[in-house]
Amino acid sequence: MGRSRTTTRRPQLDPLAVEGFDEGVADDLAPSADLEGAAFHDLTADSLSLAGARLREALLDRVNVAVLRAPRVTLRDVRIEGSRIGSADLYDSEWDSVLVSGCKLSFVNLRGTRLRDVVFSDCVIDELDLVEATVLRVSFVRCTIARLDLQHASASHLDLRGAELREIVGVTALRGVTISPLQLSLLAPIIADSLGIVVEDEPTGPDWSGVEKPRRPPGP
Repeated sequence: MGRSRTTTRRPQLDPLAVEGFDEGVADDLAPSADLEGAAFHDLTADSLSLAGARLREALLDRVNVAVLRAPRVTLRDVRIEGSRIGSADLYDSEWDSVLVSGCKLSFVNLRGTRLRDVVFSDCVIDELDLVEATVLRVSFVRCTIARLDLQHASASHLDLRGAELREIVGVTALRGVTISPLQLSLLAPIIADSLGIVVEDEPTGPDWSGVEKPRRPPGP
């Protein structure tokens, strides 16, 4: 039997030569920073601000931050690995060729963000906010998402088959999203409720099949 075919396009991640990156320090991660070819390891902070920063060909490894404020940040060819982030405000950002792997993320605000060729792998995410986001070739691999908000999002090749989903908000924005047959069965009650569909068992009682239908009154 041949392999099943899929029309869902996978993210295309550019290879990174991280072994040649310069070792960055915490002070480099600042608002409006312009960083390229830098690696950051074992950083811990109560809060971190990267508002308007640009990171290109960068590695963030084992970064533990309680509050990350990074609206309008640009991430291009970035890897975020083995990190723990509490609240991450990343709205109105640009993500291109980004891999987030082995991370614990409590709240991720990506409202209005443009994501292209992004992979979340082996991540636990409490809440992922993609309201009004534009998503192209984004996939989740062995991830758990407690709450996913897709209201008014525009998605194309958003692959959720590798995610354990517990709650979805904005099911009317699921156009362009790929899910598995099992996920469809689990999401059916949520979809029905969102669309106002009443799902009830067939009523039990007398068999009405033999009852004569009311006749129309004669015409004039």
